[in-house]
This record gives sequence, C-alpha cells and structure tokens, in this order.
Amino acid sequence: MDRLTDLALYVAVVDTGSMSAAARRLETTPAQVSKRLQLLEASLGARLLHRTTRRLTPTTEGERFLERCRNILEEVREAEAEIRAEQSQPAGIIKLTASASFGRRHIAPALPQFLARYPAVQIHLLLTDAVVDLVEEGLDLAIRIGAAPDSRLVAFPLAVNRRVLCASPAYLATHGRPQTPEDLAGHNCLLLDRPGIREQSWRLQGPTQLHRVKVRGNLVVNNGEVIGAAAEAGLGIAIKSTWDIGEALGAGRLERVLPDYRLPEADLVALTPHRRHLQRKVRLLIDHLKQHFGPEPYWDRETTTGEGRGPAAPQPAAEDGARENGGQTAD
Repeated sequence: MDRLTDLALYVAVVDTGSMSAAARRLETTPAQVSKRLQLLEASLGARLLHRTTRRLTPTTEGERFLERCRNILEEVREAEAEIRAEQSQPAGIIKLTASASFGRRHIAPALPQFLARYPAVQIHLLLTDAVVDLVEEGLDLAIRIGAAPDSRLVAFPLAVNRRVLCASPAYLATHGRPQTPEDLAGHNCLLLDRPGIREQSWRLQGPTQLHRVKVRGNLVVNNGEVIGAAAEAGLGIAIKSTWDIGEALGAGRLERVLPDYRLPEADLVALTPHRRHLQRKVRLLIDHLKQHFGPEPYWDRETTTGEGRGPAAPQPAAEDGARENGGQTAD
C-alpha cells in the first residue's frame, strides 16, 4: 500500500499547497512528506512540483500525474465502499428516466416492490419522450428501447421488445388483410414522426428475404399512444410494440398483420454512465426490473394470439433500421 500512500500524499500536497499542511492532514511530519515526495519523483524520473517559498504547484508532468492519481484513489474508495455496502442496506437517491408511455405502464408499477425491499433508497423518476443526456443531467439510469450507441454509456439488456404490424378487426374486414409486404402500399398506414424517427418505409424480414416497402397514410403523429388508439379505432395499420398493445391483442381489439414477417427489433435496455464500478443500488434496480419483466416479458405472455416471434431477422437489417430511425423505435 506504500505506492497508494504516496499517491494520496502527492494529492494532499497539491491540494494544500504546502508540505506542512499536507503533513497535518495526513498526521505525519513535514520531513516525512518531503522525503516520500522526493522518492516518488525519483522513481518516476520526473519533477512533479514547482517549489517556491510561498507555495508548491504542479509541473506539466505533475498535472497529468495528478489527474491519474485522483482517478486511482477514487476507484479505490469506490471499491472499498462497494464491499462495505454489500454488508448493509443500499441507501441514497437513484435518478431514473424512461419514456412517458413505457414508464407509466411498466416502470412505475415495478417500483413499489423495490422501494419496499430497500426503504433507504429514493427514486427520482423523470418520464419524458425526449432523449435526455444522462451525463450532462447527472442521471444514474435510463430505460430505453433501441438506444443508439453512445460511448459514454453502458447498456444492460432488460427484455426483448417485439414489434408487430397490427390493425383492428373492423379495418381488416373493410379493407382486406395484406398477404404480402408489398400489399401495404395500398393500405392506410399510421406513421410516427418525432425527433430521430420519421417513418417513410417499413422493413420486414420474411422467411427468405428482406422487404422494404414505402408506406403512406392520412395520420402522421409524434406520439405512439395516439397511433395505437387510432389503430384500435379502425383507422389503419400500425407498427406497435407488444408492451404497448399486448392487452389489446389479447382482447381481440387488435390483430396481427403479416405475422410471418418480422420487423427489426430494438430491445429494452438500461443505460448507465460509463464507469468501472456500478453503484450497488443502481445494479439492484436493474436486476429487479429484469426479473420483473421476465425472460419472456409478461406483456407477451398475457396475449392470447399464440403466435411466436417469427423467423429470425439478419442482424444487419436490424442495425440498418436502427440507424434509419436514429436509434429509436416506433412505439
């Protein structure tokens, strides 16, 4: 631990600006601080401090070394705190964000059980359809669907997100049921248009090939719930996630269209700011949500359609679809 002690000593000298002040902070003598600092510089082969009669300040090399020292010491403190936390109940605030619709339907109902189990934890939940910057806003966790890659964030898979074509029985009785993806061009398609998502064509993976169909319709809206309600009202065909319409499918208010064709999927993930040690309370919440949703999400188990996930879509198609929609999905 001598090297860690030396790093802490160097940081204390820079923070206090003098060896005597650093010695008081570390409960040692100025002579001992001076000796350890000289040995550290000798081992590094670099001068770390400018020494004047008034104050000690870092050299250019010392500034770079200082930043690394602070990071190393912080990592050690976090590791020690994590081990201690394993022996006690988690506490503190978790700042969490999710989309308004998914958060209201599926995140909020999962929280009471978690908070009852960990009463010292507080959750600050921000429901918004805007893509919030976790790093800039100081958030601990975001629940997103089809999140675009961000090198500053770490993604933890939570659940599969199945997306299906659907319409009401009344619409299909009046306008007919599409038999091929190309038939969609002749139907009224309900389209989503919001930042990062502008639907002009739909991509469907069939048993043997990928189909890309240009679509149009008389309703373009920036809210997925409105599209779901319009589909139930018989206005047209929509792309919806089963977490949003699972109950409507089970009750028969909506029916799947072209069930043998699969849409590009963008699964449900938990995003955290990139850090080597994840806070225990955040990790526990991620684990809780994953268990709450289940290996096969409960909203899929509750449907009575009996239809499977369909043929597997090649990964490039899903990646292309995510890029086309700015990394988000139509709800």
